[in-house]
Amino acid sequence: MSGIEQKQVTADEAGMRLDRWFKVHFPGLGFGHLQKLVRTGQVRVDGKRAETNTRLANGQTVRIPPLGIELPADDKKNAKPKSTKLVESDRAAIEGMMLYEDSQVMVLNKPAGLAVQGGSGLKRHLDGMLDAFTDKKGNKPRLVHRLDRETSGIILVAKTRLAAQELTKSFRHRNTRKIYWAMLAGVPKPKQGRISTYLARDEGEERMKVARHGDDSAQHAVSIYSVFEQSAQKLSWVTLKPVTGRTHQLRAHAAHIGHPIIGDDKYFNIENWELPGGIQNRLHLLARRIVIPHPSGHGMIDVSAPLPPHMQQTWNLLGFDTTDYDPETDEPDEELAKR
Repeated sequence: MSGIEQKQVTADEAGMRLDRWFKVHFPGLGFGHLQKLVRTGQVRVDGKRAETNTRLANGQTVRIPPLGIELPADDKKNAKPKSTKLVESDRAAIEGMMLYEDSQVMVLNKPAGLAVQGGSGLKRHLDGMLDAFTDKKGNKPRLVHRLDRETSGIILVAKTRLAAQELTKSFRHRNTRKIYWAMLAGVPKPKQGRISTYLARDEGEERMKVARHGDDSAQHAVSIYSVFEQSAQKLSWVTLKPVTGRTHQLRAHAAHIGHPIIGDDKYFNIENWELPGGIQNRLHLLARRIVIPHPSGHGMIDVSAPLPPHMQQTWNLLGFDTTDYDPETDEPDEELAKR
């Protein structure tokens, strides 16, 4: 890059730190190099000196001096575009998951088995597939929260940085209703209750364990549940609401009360328990519904996901009918969460 450039901060970038803004626009610029440019007054915002932690506002102008950089070899490699065929395939797959879309938000129905983000040995994941929706300015939709790989159902995606900020704020301030459906072993008693524990990562394992207050990395976790339907004393269709949002929270809590989720390979802890014939040994957990303020500040997003095929098969086998469920009367009692 040669010569001085002036760039205007967009509405989507409002509130972004100056160093983060440079990282987005000039990924090959090292932080030390940026610090030197800022310290010597070569980088300015609306003609004034700034700091690397300066928060930018919509419409401000950033003065960018000659940077003398190009993308590092690794970044060039990573920047290599996907094949048109793969992009089209990812886009079609995402569109097939779409439950709701507007100019700021997408609500997807993630299938069981699809990872949300990349990890060791993972070549295909939702975050990577969203690259297919990157616009001409390089803006890519952002995941707002996560789901376990084997959990199906609702996942929220922000189309703009501003929408991501507002939605994340709603999650943080617990202005969001997240409802899950699960099939549990046995029938919890009482049929409606509150589960409150501390959870910490089980050392050396990819799972969480119930911990004591004060243990290393222990975090308070609260869930409420309600039994909607049951098959004798063998199985129960339960609605769950995570009041907090800890890793594997609902799975760990269900196991903690002695009624683990059917098909849970990490938390099912009942010895010699036999899965009824015709039911697939896959995780029976669905992120069923989300209710959250729209990031525009107007109205609410309220979307529900259907049962995935393996859970629908179980519901059919047991004679359970999803149309019998009334979300206004059958969801867990919010008052339980306040106790």
